[in-house]
Amino acid sequence: MNLPFFIAKRYFFARKKTSFISLISFISMLGVCIGTMALVIVLSVFNGLEEFQKGLFKSFDAELKVSAVKGKNFACNEAFLQKLQKIEGITSITQVIQESALLRYKDAQMVVTLKGVDENFLKQERLKKSLIDGVPKLGGTGLNYAIVGSGIAFTLGIDLDAFFVPIEAWYPRNTHSKTLDFHSTDAFNRLNVLPSGIFAIEQDYDNNYAFVPLEFAQELFEYGNKRTSLEIQVKNPTQIASVQEQLKEILGKGFLVQNQDEQHASLLRAIKIEKLFVFLTLSFIIGIASFNIFFSLSMLAIEKKPDVKTLIAMGAATGAIKKIFLYEGAIVALSGAFTGLILGFLICWLQQIYGFISMGIIGSLVDAYPIKMHPSDFFFTAVVVIFMTLCASYFPAQRAVEKQ
Repeated sequence: MNLPFFIAKRYFFARKKTSFISLISFISMLGVCIGTMALVIVLSVFNGLEEFQKGLFKSFDAELKVSAVKGKNFACNEAFLQKLQKIEGITSITQVIQESALLRYKDAQMVVTLKGVDENFLKQERLKKSLIDGVPKLGGTGLNYAIVGSGIAFTLGIDLDAFFVPIEAWYPRNTHSKTLDFHSTDAFNRLNVLPSGIFAIEQDYDNNYAFVPLEFAQELFEYGNKRTSLEIQVKNPTQIASVQEQLKEILGKGFLVQNQDEQHASLLRAIKIEKLFVFLTLSFIIGIASFNIFFSLSMLAIEKKPDVKTLIAMGAATGAIKKIFLYEGAIVALSGAFTGLILGFLICWLQQIYGFISMGIIGSLVDAYPIKMHPSDFFFTAVVVIFMTLCASYFPAQRAVEKQ
């Protein structure tokens, strides 16, 4: 008759381990704890960076964007717009003409992305929180106004108080001639626009984008009834997916309908891939830390060899003895994993509330590292840690029984 497992376990743990093995077990638990904590924190930082990027897009990009699959523009008339406006959930449609143009202000000049938009753009108030100087104005009193990025304003030295100093916009004329003399001013369309405001969103936007009235861009680029895109605002964020599907069905395969995430799919995909590789790298580090459990249990099996013989002589089953070693490894693993998850959660929570870890970048949009905790990250971290440490515990337990 086999010795009951709980009697065997009490007998086994009643015999003290040497201080050296106890130290190895503590170091193993500490390694698992630190690895788990680091994994939770790093994944939460990547989540925060992803949410931060999406927040920047929301202040600049439309909820839905319609563009041509082939070519950079498409014909857009009133009937076409009315057809789209009938879709339930759409509140406004902004017509966009976007091209690169040369801007000159006094003695400075630079090439920027000039974005012509209609009056619906200002009604959406997408630049309201980003405006750092001036007023959000594109037209009125028979004059054309421009809202420029802070990087453009700095490079050109734009002074909003200089009311009568315009910005010159230059763009090559559409000509059917085979040769074009770029040294002649007649080769370019040139229009003046007054600066009305300066916005600051993110460096890539601030250094490249300037907003002008749609009619101004239409005349400068000679686009006629052509548009490069349509930016659509939806009444309720929960309707974005359904409106997107309706647009795809109505417009057909010749048009591309993208939500905000799809407009920056390459960037968000890069963040997710980087997060995956960081997860795998830190999991590998946790796996290395789990080898300490392997060594500590291997040494424990050697030290407890006489006790194992005694238990077998008393009728203990080999499976019961194997469970004792597995439980020993599980105690170390679960203690380290649980402590690491708690510490990781506390550090992330403190960072969210107080932001005590700064990014160390002067003039950055955020002072501290953004943090966002996902329950799935905690779950998968715990699963990976427990799986690795139990695997590290199994082989010493198996060998301890087989040697007897």
